[in-house]
Amino acid sequence: MKRFINIMAERSHLLSCMICLLLLIAGCKKDKTDGYNPSSPIAISDFIPKKGGGGTEVLITGTNFTTDLSKISVILNDLPLKVIGASATQIMVVVPKKSKSGPLKVKIENKEASSEAIFNYEYTRTVTTLAGSGKAGFANGKGTDASFNFSGQNWYRSSGIVVDDQLNVYVADPGNHCIRKIDPEGNVSTLAGNPALAGYADGKGSAANFSLPYDLAIDGSGNLYCVDPGNWDIRMITPDGQAKTWGFGRQEPWSIAFDKSSRKVFYSSCSSPGSVYQIDAQGNTKETISGLNYPAGIKFDHAGNLFVSAHGDQVIRKFNAGTWQGSIVAGQQDKIGYINGDPKSAQFAYPWGIAVDNNDNIYVAGNGTGGGSTSNPDQSIRFIQANNYQVSTFAGSNTAGYTDGFGQQASFSAPGGVAVDKNGTVYVLDKNNNRIRKIISE
Repeated sequence: MKRFINIMAERSHLLSCMICLLLLIAGCKKDKTDGYNPSSPIAISDFIPKKGGGGTEVLITGTNFTTDLSKISVILNDLPLKVIGASATQIMVVVPKKSKSGPLKVKIENKEASSEAIFNYEYTRTVTTLAGSGKAGFANGKGTDASFNFSGQNWYRSSGIVVDDQLNVYVADPGNHCIRKIDPEGNVSTLAGNPALAGYADGKGSAANFSLPYDLAIDGSGNLYCVDPGNWDIRMITPDGQAKTWGFGRQEPWSIAFDKSSRKVFYSSCSSPGSVYQIDAQGNTKETISGLNYPAGIKFDHAGNLFVSAHGDQVIRKFNAGTWQGSIVAGQQDKIGYINGDPKSAQFAYPWGIAVDNNDNIYVAGNGTGGGSTSNPDQSIRFIQANNYQVSTFAGSNTAGYTDGFGQQASFSAPGGVAVDKNGTVYVLDKNNNRIRKIISE
């Protein structure tokens, strides 16, 4: 009896396997003919997962698809996704690196469909230390053998960091009264200024004297422009270190920007009321925008629109090229916090330095508090997407510290300056850590 039961059980298992095999074959035959109707529309009902980085496999579900992969194209923000499988109701694709967030679009022959949901692209951002020993001081050398002085006096408020087309990084070092240069290999040298002498003098290299160089801008020829509130002056510094005075500020100059569309130089005073001024090589100054509440970082996009981190208002403002009509593009007026999301819901906490990349995305150094408060709600670099001004955290978090790592696992302490090079690599002047940090995406 027991043997009979075992035999029947084996037969039952075999029958189940045969039924499954027949169903699989039937399914394959159905997929082979797939039922695609070129006269009917295609549709996307859903996809999973909803977020991921480069290499993420996404399964799209819908109707009237085809198994012929040569007829299928899937697009995310104008970038084609690799199609690796398909049936009448599903398509499997692979997301390419350096995509952007957006809807998925499927095209089969002349039929198109777009998803209602957004695929949220997630970059892998790696934060490392480019240069700086971590202690306030002066030393040239490679990487962590070098020293900067951003925090020797708690009132130092430098945001000065820029990158040229050869990927040299330039830093305004107020505690050492000079402009430092970091080459692509991480070697730190002194471009202009004398770390042993604060003062005012034009000249080349160490013959030039600065008091408190706070901010830098760079033009298309690699010339630097520096504001020095200790001297109230604006200077141009050539790539070989020759410093020459352009003029003196109507107000104490704290921030500076070069508009590549008009080839003009602008500076601002972090005062209330503070203004933005245009200045030429003869020292002629023209007030462009007035009545600002502690304007900190100022930078232009490719169209000549000016973006200002309004430190006193907790918002990021935009002033349209030509008319200088102003508006708030991100943040809530007078509300201090650390909130990402849509422009009207986002919050900042005493934003300071600012940068704009080649795609007009905006980067904000999140902590410009006097003394570099470690309890400030924002200790990160924020990212504001071009056009829709969605706010997210690029790297760092709301906690001060010093940690190299990925994205929000990394930490800064009073990041005051930010720059981005032609390849999209981001550099941070990390005040309390007396270091220059580097952020590589993907």
